[in-house]
Amino acid sequence: MHLVNEQENVFAEFGLPGRPGTDAFWAAVGTPLSIPARDGSGDWDTLFLWRGSAASVEFESWSEPVSLRRWADTDCWYAQVRMPARLRVTYRIVVGDAGYADPFNPVGVGGDRSIAAAPDAPAQPHWPVLGAADVLPLPRIRVRMTGGRLGGRRTVRVHPVGGGGPVVLLLDGDDWLHLHPAMTAFDSAVAGGAMPPVTLVFLPAKDREAEFGCGPALWEAVRDELLPLVTESGVPADPDRLVVAGQSLGGLSALYAALEFPELVSRVACQSGSFWWTPDALGSADPLGGPVGGVIAARLRERPDLSGLRVAFDVGEHEAGMLPHCELTETLTERAGATVRVSRSPSGHDRAGWRHALLRDVAWALS
Repeated sequence: MHLVNEQENVFAEFGLPGRPGTDAFWAAVGTPLSIPARDGSGDWDTLFLWRGSAASVEFESWSEPVSLRRWADTDCWYAQVRMPARLRVTYRIVVGDAGYADPFNPVGVGGDRSIAAAPDAPAQPHWPVLGAADVLPLPRIRVRMTGGRLGGRRTVRVHPVGGGGPVVLLLDGDDWLHLHPAMTAFDSAVAGGAMPPVTLVFLPAKDREAEFGCGPALWEAVRDELLPLVTESGVPADPDRLVVAGQSLGGLSALYAALEFPELVSRVACQSGSFWWTPDALGSADPLGGPVGGVIAARLRERPDLSGLRVAFDVGEHEAGMLPHCELTETLTERAGATVRVSRSPSGHDRAGWRHALLRDVAWALS
C-alpha cells in the first residue's frame, strides 16, 4: 500500500489527474513532463509513460536505457528520469526487440523516435513540430550519381532556397530528408533573413565508415561528378561558394576535405566531428581511447596554411569522451590560420542538438 501511495504522489506531482491506468488519466497524458529537481541543482525530473506491456526508454547517446516500472496491475508503465538543464535528446520506447515513437509526445523524428526537451532548452525556431507519422516534404529536383569513384548508384536531392545561391552540401543527406525536415527549416531561415539564399544538396551515405574516413574518394567524386551534375541540372547554384555541413564521421570528413582539397572546400559547418578517428580506431575496443585528435590533429600539427578556411565547430555539452578530441582540433585549426567559431550545444551525440547548430553555423560560414 505504501508503494501505491508513493506512486500516486509521483503522478500528482506532475499534474496528472485520476488514478493511473484509468481513462481519465490517459486522456490527460502528454509526456514527457518535467518539474524542477528538488535539490535546486537546475536539473529536471522528467516523467516518461507507456501504455501497454513491459518497456524501456532508450536515449540517443546521452544515457543508458531506463526500464519503465509498472503501476500496480494496470497497463501503465513509467520512469522518472533526471535530465540536466537545457538538454534536448532523441529517444524511443523499446518493447522487446522493437522501438516506437512516444505516442504521447507530439514531437517525432521519423517513424520510431521522439524528442524530449527540458523546459529551459533553447528554442529551435525554424524547425517545425512534426509527429512520428508525418511525411516530410522532399525536394522535387534529383540528380543521379552512377558508378564513378564511389561505385553503385545514389539519388541526390537538390533544393534551391530563396531562389538558390551558394551550395550547401549536407552529408548524411537522407537523415536531413527523412528524419529532420532540413528543407523546411532552411526555407524558414532564409525567408526570415537568418541566412542568404542557398542551394541545398542532400548527399546520402551508403557506407559511412568507408566513405567518411580520411580518404580522397568521396571528395574526388563530389568535385568531379556531383557538383557538375548539380550545375548541369539547371538549378540556380554557386558551387564556388560551397559550404560542407557534416556531423560525427561526416564532420570528420568535412574538415579532412578542407585540409586536403582546399580549392574545393573553404567553408565548413562541423557538429561533433569524430576527431578521434585513426585507421584502426573503429575496430578497437575503445575507439575514442587512441591519440587525442587522431589523424586530423597529426595533420594539423604540420601547420598547413588554412588562412582561407572558415570553420564552425560545435559539440554537445554531454559528449564527455568527444570533448578532448574536439577541443584539440579546434585549437590546432585556429593556430593554422583558419577563421574559427566554437560553440557547445546542450545535447549528446544527437541530431536533436545538431540541427539548431546546423542552421546557425551554415549562416556564419557564409557571412
